[in-house]
Amino acid sequence: MDAFYASVEQRDDPALRGKPVVVAWRGARSVVCAASYEARTFGVRSAMPAIRAERLCPQAIFVPPDFVRYKAASRHVREIFARHTDLIEPLSLDEAYLDVTVTKTGLPSATATAEAIRAAIREETQLTASAGVAPNKFLAKIASDFRKPDGLFVIRPHQIDAFLAPLSVARLPGVGKVMEAKLEALGIKTVSDLRELPAAELERRFGRWGRRLHELSLGIDEHPVQPNQLTLQVSAEDTFERDITLDELEPHIRRLAEKTWAAHQREMEGGRIARTIVLKLKTSDFHTLTRSLTPSVRPRSAKELADIACALRERVERPVGSRYRLVGVGLSGFVDQDSFIAQSDLFENP
Repeated sequence: MDAFYASVEQRDDPALRGKPVVVAWRGARSVVCAASYEARTFGVRSAMPAIRAERLCPQAIFVPPDFVRYKAASRHVREIFARHTDLIEPLSLDEAYLDVTVTKTGLPSATATAEAIRAAIREETQLTASAGVAPNKFLAKIASDFRKPDGLFVIRPHQIDAFLAPLSVARLPGVGKVMEAKLEALGIKTVSDLRELPAAELERRFGRWGRRLHELSLGIDEHPVQPNQLTLQVSAEDTFERDITLDELEPHIRRLAEKTWAAHQREMEGGRIARTIVLKLKTSDFHTLTRSLTPSVRPRSAKELADIACALRERVERPVGSRYRLVGVGLSGFVDQDSFIAQSDLFENP
């Protein structure tokens, strides 16, 4: 979807159309959730501190996020996808992979299917989407960004080598700033450069990831579209107006534990339970710390979850007086509820 949250705001409020819209709460600790294309021309981007976005674009209109409306729009788009295929792998509210090797509609090609989906999204939601059509997931992802907004880009099998060769290695999935710097130190800036280094050499330097890099440079990606992926973690977190100490975190941890437990209850309705409690902290100098525990007896209430999360503060080895700008409480290590109960009975009743 194109500038999804901001586009929903512009759709629902005609006064915002054609104007630089920033979806974010105002404040020194807020970050940008989305920016309209009018705001992006000033350099405003998602995940940017809201205060910086305001400096870059003083005339920007700040709108607080409304995830209820965004989720409703996302569900409508997913319904459109489902008319064409059941093989849908959501990545977020505004993005998904679709396998249209075989479709419900009988359209003659993946390109025709993408065009039909985009047309339905435009007509039914008054929003626009961009699509990438390619033989595999990683190429389709790259292609989806090439004609934004409201565009369609197709990479056919015989075009893969020529398409990838001039791209920066930073366009490859998993190549962040650190890996990009390591590759540049080897004289590798483009995918074409990457192909020059033998697979064995890449594997020697970077392990299995080196082998993966070699495959990506050739356009190889065998990962299938995976519908109905299981949740790995549920969590809630908060950024504070002012940095606070460990001792001041307890009321915030308990409030977030309530939210996390409510999300966990929904997973339990699906037959899955979590075993591991996670406490996440971000220091005043932006270092992220996580502490986790898998107790022998899993928490059975939001209070028990909060008690364990609060206790995890004792495992944070930072100087006394250290301050924190963010705290999060999570549950992970999901297992099937029936099998967990069966195993518990086995060990508790020898």
